[in-house]
Amino acid sequence: MKKMEEKAKKEKLALDQMNPAERKKYIEEKLRKKKKKSLPKKPAPEKTNGKPGKALRKWGNHITDEEAEALNMGEKKPEGMDASNARVEDFKATYMPNGKIEFDEPDEDEEEDIKEAPKSGIFSFFSSLTGQKPLTEDDLQPVLSKVKSELMGKNVAVDIAENIIESVQTALIGKVVGTFGTVHGTVRDAVSKSLARILTPKRVINILPEIQKAKREGRPYVITFIGVNGVGKSTSLAKVCAYLQSKGLTVSIAACDTFRSGAVEQLKTHTRCLNARLFEKGYNRDAAGVAADAITQAKSLNDDVVLVDTAGRMQDNAPLMRALAKLVAVNRPDLVLFVGEALVGNDAVDQVTRFNQALTEYSTAKNPRLIDGMILTKFDTIDDKVGAAISLTYATGKPIIFVGTGQTYSDLKRMNVKMLIKMLLR
Repeated sequence: MKKMEEKAKKEKLALDQMNPAERKKYIEEKLRKKKKKSLPKKPAPEKTNGKPGKALRKWGNHITDEEAEALNMGEKKPEGMDASNARVEDFKATYMPNGKIEFDEPDEDEEEDIKEAPKSGIFSFFSSLTGQKPLTEDDLQPVLSKVKSELMGKNVAVDIAENIIESVQTALIGKVVGTFGTVHGTVRDAVSKSLARILTPKRVINILPEIQKAKREGRPYVITFIGVNGVGKSTSLAKVCAYLQSKGLTVSIAACDTFRSGAVEQLKTHTRCLNARLFEKGYNRDAAGVAADAITQAKSLNDDVVLVDTAGRMQDNAPLMRALAKLVAVNRPDLVLFVGEALVGNDAVDQVTRFNQALTEYSTAKNPRLIDGMILTKFDTIDDKVGAAISLTYATGKPIIFVGTGQTYSDLKRMNVKMLIKMLLR
């Protein structure tokens, strides 16, 4: 379809550059081939004193709507399809191109994947350490200096890089590594232990068991999604909805972005694709009240989870931050997830910090609810520069729950230490 659209654009550009005679001849030939009616004839020139008048000159090389339609090579919607249904079909083509949603189970072979190419990436620096004598600090210093520079080149913060280096040095010093396989395994284990310490959050979040606990209490589990503008928050919410549905849970969505034009319609289309329930009251409404009503309805309908969408806002927008603090304080969601882009790197640390400050400052609750965890979008675009994700968890003490790895509903993965190690060491 994209190739056809590009072809049509090129064809239209070429047409604009033709003189009127060439253009007319080209279009007539095009119409004949498409077996469509001929273009409307030009009105006959007016006669003056029985003589034909001068035909009106057509200025410029712009084509008419009829001419453009004749040249349109793009895919046309079936007749009778209204705009709403057409939008659903467009979303399905984008977010579920195969007509189904399938989530990959956690990759049990990630560790083996690292072993397959042990001499690549950071591991290559340790090839000179093999031998039959115990390693000393002097042996390790030049190698670890290179490793530290490599880690920082992958956006790992200085203090985290030093923490990892210290763990590797402790594991290797005084040890005899006769083969590269030995040093490879030792380094990998040391990095794993170091990252496990760094990435262990203050609160361990296990969403599925927590949802089951809420069900036993006779209420829906509520997740509120917050973040800055344009990071893919609503799309991430739809992906989480699809993920929870794949676990056999019933999900409803609360459209609490009553600020951005088109936000409600976007969620309507997602929920139609996903067969999920949507609660919305349109625009210019109190978002906190919309969320409260949605949670009440979900409870009466025995829905397992309510996903609350909120308006994207910059961290220094006081009115919108005040409204967000009210929504969180009034509804006390089980989980507050910050959605940010993996591409922004260490700027995400500032965003999370500022959001937490605003939630504290503007909240009316004695014990304000803050951000519990994070979703990073566009994680598939950062290659091996995974250090910012590690720094984000380290600086905020909040875990990364999910990462977006593509555009479809299935492109959502649970973050785990193995994944980070694989990306960091390659």
